[in-house]
Amino acid sequence: MVDMKKILCAIDFSEVSPMVANYAHSLAKAFDAEVILIYSAPSLNQYVSFHVPPNSIETFVGEIVSGAEQNMEAFIAQYLPDVSVTGRVVSGYAAEEIVKCADEENVDLIVMGTHGRKGIDRILFGSVAEKVVKSANCPVLTLRPFCPVRFDSK
Repeated sequence: MVDMKKILCAIDFSEVSPMVANYAHSLAKAFDAEVILIYSAPSLNQYVSFHVPPNSIETFVGEIVSGAEQNMEAFIAQYLPDVSVTGRVVSGYAAEEIVKCADEENVDLIVMGTHGRKGIDRILFGSVAEKVVKSANCPVLTLRPFCPVRFDSK
């Protein structure tokens, strides 16, 4: 039988995040596992070459991180109330930060959503979920938004 003690749940505070947290919550309850909830704020280092003063970028990223830390506490209280949870807000490229955290924490599973981009959006923005699946050293559960799954026995 699979034994899960640590689950990394990656969120972006979008409308999909509660669904992703619900899966992590259910798995944590079933396996008596700990959840690490991670949000990765963009680093915006690539915008320094656009003649934006670096201190403006640092201030902007700092405000994103500060807001995310406040949102993290409320999110945990609302969606993961009765499991052991550690919230983590990091700054950097999301896929790299998720995999790095999973490795550092030696997690047993990563749970994350996918926006299901197609066509030109996928070419331009790529897929964080796809990059995590391809580079993670543990299983990854990806959840498509608005794709209900039923667990009834009928």
